[in-house]
Parts: sequence; C-alpha cells; structure tokens
Amino acid sequence: MSERTPPRDRSADGGSLRSARWFAGEDLAGFLHRTSVHVEGISRASLRGRPVVGVCNSWSELVSCNLHFRGLADAVKRGILLAGGLPLEFPTISLGENLMKPTTMLFRNLMSMDVEECIRAYPLDAVVLLGGCDKTVPAQLMGAASAGIPTIMTTGGPAPATRFRGKMLSSGTDLWHYVEDLRSGRMTREEFDELESVATRPCGHCNEMGTASSMTCVVEALGMCLPGTATIPARDADRQQAAEETGRRAVELAWEGPRPAEILTAKAFDNAITLLAGIGGSTNVVLHLLALAGRVGVPLSLERFDELSRRTPLLVNVLPSGEHLVEDLHEAGGVPAVIRELESLLHLDAVTVNGRTLGEELAGVSTPNRDVVAAVAKPLAPEGGIAVVRGSLAPDGAVIKCSAASPELLRHRGPAVVFEDVYDIQNRIDDPALEVSPESVLVLRNSGPKGGPGMPEWGQVPIPQKLLRAGVTDMVRVSDARMSGTAFGTVVLHVAPESAAGGPIALLDDGDPIVLDVEERRLEIDVPATELRRRAERLSPPEPKYRRGYGALFLSHVLQANEGCDFDFLRALPGIEAEPEPFGLLSGWIGGW
Repeated sequence: MSERTPPRDRSADGGSLRSARWFAGEDLAGFLHRTSVHVEGISRASLRGRPVVGVCNSWSELVSCNLHFRGLADAVKRGILLAGGLPLEFPTISLGENLMKPTTMLFRNLMSMDVEECIRAYPLDAVVLLGGCDKTVPAQLMGAASAGIPTIMTTGGPAPATRFRGKMLSSGTDLWHYVEDLRSGRMTREEFDELESVATRPCGHCNEMGTASSMTCVVEALGMCLPGTATIPARDADRQQAAEETGRRAVELAWEGPRPAEILTAKAFDNAITLLAGIGGSTNVVLHLLALAGRVGVPLSLERFDELSRRTPLLVNVLPSGEHLVEDLHEAGGVPAVIRELESLLHLDAVTVNGRTLGEELAGVSTPNRDVVAAVAKPLAPEGGIAVVRGSLAPDGAVIKCSAASPELLRHRGPAVVFEDVYDIQNRIDDPALEVSPESVLVLRNSGPKGGPGMPEWGQVPIPQKLLRAGVTDMVRVSDARMSGTAFGTVVLHVAPESAAGGPIALLDDGDPIVLDVEERRLEIDVPATELRRRAERLSPPEPKYRRGYGALFLSHVLQANEGCDFDFLRALPGIEAEPEPFGLLSGWIGGW
C-alpha cells in the first residue's frame, strides 16, 4: 500500500464508500437503489460494507481480438468476490480496427465518453477496465482518467501465432509482406487464398508489436496494470489468473486508492515514452499518450517524445522492428525485463496501481533472453524507434518509426507524387502510366482527423506495382494519416496541420521536391515561400464529411494529431479537479424512514 494514500475507514456500513451514497440511505432514494439490484438476486447483505467494483467490458462479437473477454470478466469478478467486493459488469461500445469503417480512431473519443459517463453515473467504488484491440485500451484509460475513480486495467493478451508453409505467421506484419509478394507477381492468387485459409487465429490482439501490443506494454509502464501481465498470451491460464488478481487488487483500490491522476503523472508518461522507444512500439501510441495526458492535465508535447527517444536504445527484437513475437517477449521476462534494462532512464519512484513504486516492482526480475531483449550496452539500435520531424511541410510536427524504416532512406530528397485521398491511390497506384521512380516521395493527403475523417490507417501507401516488380522494396511516403503498428517502411505520418485543416501538405503539387532528414529532424517542401503563399490563396476549404450526428460533433471539436486527436472539451480544465458527482435526484426527499 502506498504511503501517499492513507487507508479509508472500512466501517461496517461502508460509509466511506462512494456506493454508500446510493445504497446506505434509509430513505426513498436508498430504497429505490437497493431494489434495483435486488431484482438481480443481490441481497441487502451483499451491499452492506462492500465496495462495488465495476467491470468495464469491451467484449463484442464484432471484435475478434476481444472474444474471450466474457471468460476474463468472470475471472475478474471471482477475484473481486474473493477479496470481499461486489462485482457489477457493464458493457461499453467496442472498437475493432478490421471491421469498423472508416476507422476506429473516429470512435475512440466516443468510447472514452461512454466509459467516463458510465463510471461517473453509476454507484462504483473502483473499476476494472477490460480491453485489448487497438483503440479500446486508450479509450478506456481516457474515460477512466476523466472520471477519476480508482481504476486498474487488465488486457486480453496477444493471439497465438499460426503457421504458413512451416513459418510462424504474425497478425499483420507478415501479411503486408505477402500482399507485396502478390502484387509483384512473386505469389500466385492460389497461394494467397491458401494464406487466407490459415491466417485465422484464435482470440487475442496482434502478436507483434502493433498498436494493441504496444499499448498494453505502455499501460504497464504507466503503472495502470499489475506488473508482468501485459504480454501474457491470450489463451494461457496465467491470463485468467492475472484477471483474478486484478479483481482482488480492485477491491483494495476502492478502499485505499490511488486514483488515476495519482498514477498518471509526468514521471509516468516519461516512463511510458521511454518504454515505447525501447520496444520499437507503434506510432499510434504517440496519439493516445498525448490524449491521455490531456485528460489529467499533464503537459506533454511531441518534443518530449523525440527527446526521450533520442536517449533510449532499441532493445526489443520483436516484429515489425525485429524478428520475434510478443509471446517470445513474455517468455523472455515481458515488460519487467525491459524496464530492468532501461531503469537508469526511468523514474523509479513513480507510483503504480499496486501502491508500490516502479522501482519496488522490479525486485526479483531476472536477466532476460538476450536474443529477444538486448542489453543497454549492446542495443539493437542506439536510439528508440520513433522520431519527430518538422519543417515547412509539417510545421506542427510529424512522426516516423525509424526502427521499421530503411536506414538509407532516412535522409532523402525526391519529387512528390501526390494522391488526393485513398480512392485516388486505389485508382492510380498500379497504373503503368503513373510517373514515379524509386526516388519519388509518395504523398497522401485528406486523410487526417478531419479529412479522413478520423485519421484512418492509410499511411502505408503501397509501392507502385511496376516498381515492386522491378525490385523496389521501400520508398519514402508522407501523409496526414496513421498506419497500423504492424506495418513497416520509411513512412512519415501524422503530418500536422493536416490537409483538411489548411496545412502545407494541401499545397503540394506533383514534382515538388521534398526533403526528409531524420538526423536533423527536418521535413521540408523545397518550394519558395512566395509560391506556397500563392497556392494558399487559391485553396478552398473542403466540404465537411459529416453534417449531423456524432460525425459532425467529431469534426467540430477534434484536435490535430500533435495534440492527440482528442476533443477540445474533454481535456482537463485548469483549476477544476473533476466534474461534480451526478447525485442528488430523489436523495433526501423523504428523510429517514
């Protein structure tokens, strides 16, 4: 238990518990609240003096990564009951990248609002978040951080690998390679159909260091889940046991804290960014950490990501920046093993959800398998995976995952080949008449937060077919979109401001020279400023993609990529610690009975 958070009074009637405001009153309100759970078979004795712990479940048949969450929720509830709490499970919307169009990122903020308002509105003393696929994890964290009730997360774990022609098959990275083989003629359609027949995996999220696995690792570095649990495979019995132990800990949190804001400090974000660099994690995590920091009022900018990545070596040999899968990382010691290697760069006094410091959690962590987790003295690369570039093409910044890029292209000058949107790519990318060379820079615009809308994962622009067949394996690509964390290549993403917000990427013409220099952190249009101003004068704002409903709300309030793409009205307000409790209706109408 943290010395910073004194234990609350565990009185028999649970008077210090938030839920007691609903259930302990001897008035009409208490009567109505208690009868609402009696109908579920919960007795009055079950409510007396017990913390009510919400189990926030993102299970959905539309999200295959999360299909096993009903069993995990049962394990969480078992732990809550064993620790003397009362579990009450509730659903929220669920986000799955493969089926949800145009992109889950469009709905991350909506899910965070769903989570926040459910937590705030219901009689919960603590919450267990159950997330896995891509945006479910950051959405749940963002909502819980805004609600401010003691929270702990347990994640679903990576899916097991399948095999294709004797080779272990990852969730996404290998697929992108095979797609290129198909388009280049190195693979037949019949062989690709064979791949489809074996590519279906049991439940679990991406098993390379894609966005989901990167986010779960970062949750552990933030201190928001139990140590050693981020990388447990989805189908392992240890995953169920970790869920049960998470439920136990949630009951303690209900009495003792800490609350999310006590964990999600500037030190915690530094630790998360350092780990992200060390594991070669997804660029999408940059957006999510920026948004999460905004929810708790922690100042965080792209510059901090670049600063910490420059000093952090790449240590983890996992796809797409390496060779192994996340299950191999787990066998090598998981996130604790990486943290042990990076401890000289971390704030070891940061508090975790266990009530102990990050440094205290490292006790007993052994030396990992060096084939999977390299030593700081002998890293895979001297700097972490993500760099931030700026310049006349991206005044507010853009990101590139250097660990998954071609080193020879990190300093490059080439003529732009501009695509107006993803449909333009579909129509022209394999046209034999397309004027393109290996030196060209492929540019995709109108794909950012407003332009996509929602900033879809379209940034890994495919290499033109005629260049693939000539043996070209990578090109510089630039966009205001995102790309899957499982993807690879020399791809500059999240260009801000985006095209639809009037950013300079909207001013590019075919043939304009683009300069990328990652060492100098530059991304420039080598066109005179006077010419760019002339083009800006003739630029017309695009028509909004939505005029009603949630889409219109999104377009009106979404921030740019360098601020995490959260809604402006969801960020923490200076001087206001939390929203008022939604209590009062019926309370005290009839006094004591």
